Amino acid sequence: MTKILVVDDEAELRKSLAELLRLRGFFVEEAKCGEDAVNMAVSENFHIALVDLMMPGMSGLDTLKELKKIRPKMQVIMITAFGTVDSAVDAIKKGACHYILKPFNIENLVAIIRSVLEEARCIEDFIKDIDKLSVNHVLNSLSNPIRREIISLLSSNANMHLMEITKDLNFSDHTKVVFHLKTLMNAGLIEQDKKRTYLLTEVGEKTLQYLRYMGNYLSF
Repeated sequence: MTKILVVDDEAELRKSLAELLRLRGFFVEEAKCGEDAVNMAVSENFHIALVDLMMPGMSGLDTLKELKKIRPKMQVIMITAFGTVDSAVDAIKKGACHYILKPFNIENLVAIIRSVLEEARCIEDFIKDIDKLSVNHVLNSLSNPIRREIISLLSSNANMHLMEITKDLNFSDHTKVVFHLKTLMNAGLIEQDKKRTYLLTEVGEKTLQYLRYMGNYLSF
C-alpha cells in the first residue's frame, strides 16, 4: 500500500486532505510541522510526502532537504499558494518532484500522485534492468544524435535491416551506420535477430521509456 505523509501546519486542511486520501485507498500519516515530518520519516518509509511550502519553524524547503537526506527515494510534492509559485519551482530544482496550488482538486492531486508513483517505478525498473551495465555507459551511448535517431527509428519500426536504417537516416555510406549500431549493441540497447535485422532490447525499450518519461535533455 502506498504510504503518504501530509505535512501542513493548517490543521483543518491537513486533516481534510489526509481523510480524502485515505478514502481513496492510501495509507496516510499527518505531521503538523517540518520537524515532526523529519522525525516520522526516520522510523517510517513513506513513498510520498505532501509538504506545505510556507510553514512556521522549519520551512517547506528545509523539510524537503531533510526528508531527501533521510529517504532519498521518497517523492516530495510541494503544496503552495499562487504567490509562492517561484519558490515552488525552486523546490523542484532542489529535489521536489511536483507542486500543486492551493486550493486544489482532490482528483487532480490523486492523478499527480499516481503519476509520480509510476515515474518512480519506471526509474527503479530502469536501474534494475541495467544493474549489470554502466548507467553512464548506456546514456553516453546516446549522446550522439545519429544513435538517438537510430533508437527512435527502431522504437517505431522494429526489425530493420542495415540498409533500411541507412536509407531512413539518409546516409550514402552504410559503414558509418555500422559503427553506431555496434556502439548501441555494446551498450546493450539493441540486438540482431537470426534474420540479421536490428531491434531494441528490453533494456533499450526501458531506457527509451525512461528518457521520454523524465523529459531528458536527449531529444527523441
